[in-house]
Order: sequence, then C-alpha cells, then structure tokens
Amino acid sequence: MIGWLIVTCEIGFWVMILSGLIVRYFFKKRRAGILLLLLTPLIDLTLLVATVWDIRSGTAASYLHGLAAIYIGGTVAYGHRMINWADSHFAYRFAGGARPAKPPKTGAAHAAVERAGWYRHLLAWVIGSALLAVMILMIGQPERTRIFERIIGGWACILVIDFVISFSYTLWPRRPTNK
Repeated sequence: MIGWLIVTCEIGFWVMILSGLIVRYFFKKRRAGILLLLLTPLIDLTLLVATVWDIRSGTAASYLHGLAAIYIGGTVAYGHRMINWADSHFAYRFAGGARPAKPPKTGAAHAAVERAGWYRHLLAWVIGSALLAVMILMIGQPERTRIFERIIGGWACILVIDFVISFSYTLWPRRPTNK
C-alpha cells in the first residue's frame, strides 16, 4: 500500500503543480494558481499520516516506509526549487516569460551551485532521518525498526559521497572547454 501511495503522491505533486501553473498562466488567476502551488505540502502530510497509521496498525516496518520518509525529506528540501523551475519554464514556454537561465557549468559559479545542491541534500537527509527516528521512537520496538536505522546509515553514506563530489569542484573547479 505505501509503495503505491508514494507513487500516487509523486504524481499528485506534479499534477498539483501543473494545475497551479495552468490556472495561473492560462486562466490568469494568479492567486488561485499560487494557492494550488501552496497546497502541495498537503500531499506530503497525507503520505506521512498514512505511513504512521500503517505502521501503528501493525504492519511490519519496511523499506517502503523508509522511502516515504526519504520522499518527504526530498520534497521539503527540493520542492520549492522544483516549483520555481517548473514555473519559470512554464512561463517561458506558454506565457511569454523570460528564458530561464541555465546553471553555470564551469568555474566558481558552478562550484557554488554544486555546494548549494549538497546543502539541500543535507537538509533532505536531516528531515528524512528525523522522520525515521520519530517512527523508531513511536514504534518503540527496535527489532521492528532496524530497517530504518539501515536506511539512515545508507543514506548518510550517499550524503558523504555527494559531499566529496560536490565540494571537489571547490578545490578543482571545472575549466571552460575551448571550442
């Protein structure tokens, strides 16, 4: 059930964004469009409540329950950025807006973008890990929640790898290629 709910929430997230952008740009209802975009956190809340309810009702804690926490951490950390990206591209494509700026690919500016991406990843990890820790405490049976501890540890390893890659551009920035 939780796996399908995660998929449904991801689809719902993008449907809500698309609906908000359509209302905002095609129907010229700026406030209604913004309201629809601001409702996207309700999708995360729905997933969180369903995950906790599923575990509290006796379902064995699984990787999918942990994935729900990862999903929520990711949407909180990256959601605003994704909405801004979609808004700028939608405005450019359908409403005569300015062409969205491409991120820098070389030099110190690229290194700064990579570091900012890592900080967002760190925020996602902190939020997701906090949710997993709360679920561990709520269940109160360590033998049922070992999977959550492994998820936190595995994600921390990925975060360290991302740190090394992201911050390597600070020490060794990409150089422009000669064309």
